[in-house]
Amino acid sequence: MNQIAKIGIQAPQLQLSKWVQGTPTNLDQLLGSVVLITVFQVNCPGCFLYSLPQAIDLHQRYFSKGLTVIGMATAFEDFDKNTLDNLKSLVKQNKVIGETLRVLEENKQLTEGRLPYLIPFPMVMDRITKRQKAITDNEIATFIKQHISDYIDHNVQQKKHIQQQVLNYLQSRLYIAETFTSYALQGTPSYIVIDKKGVLKACEFGRFTDLEWLINILIHE
Repeated sequence: MNQIAKIGIQAPQLQLSKWVQGTPTNLDQLLGSVVLITVFQVNCPGCFLYSLPQAIDLHQRYFSKGLTVIGMATAFEDFDKNTLDNLKSLVKQNKVIGETLRVLEENKQLTEGRLPYLIPFPMVMDRITKRQKAITDNEIATFIKQHISDYIDHNVQQKKHIQQQVLNYLQSRLYIAETFTSYALQGTPSYIVIDKKGVLKACEFGRFTDLEWLINILIHE
């Protein structure tokens, strides 16, 4: 299993499959820059309503001050839609699909069915791998530790039931998004922020109201 990211220690390298825009890179090559990775799914309306526009704004205002923004598409559901091909269509043709298309059309944020703006920063696809091996006890324990905070308070029978539920859940996920998993992300949109020394400073899901404040602090360190 890949190293699990933790706040305050060196951020693990990104596990990536294909750069769709920009020069291929990784965290060890970005030391000296503050790094913002905006994590999204192609079939995620909220990512396009809030996260990506915010990332574009931050890129435009802070790139010259030492901020590197990377857009990383991932997939933890809707594997038929959150694909590399659909990411390529987004970057090269401004095309959106599925729920993203429906919601952006409802909000009148498309021009002739396409995004009216270009995404200016590098874009990459998370590495999505198909599970080949059986779920291990260690994987079950890791998932419980990350997601079920009151597990220790349950009795033996309840713990066995939880373990079986987790096993069933993990078995239902035929594909694993490697960076999404190694950073223990909870969904999309998510934000990964890394300082100039490569230390993970934030890993947030959903609205991140202090994002610009944190970036300003890190840029001036």
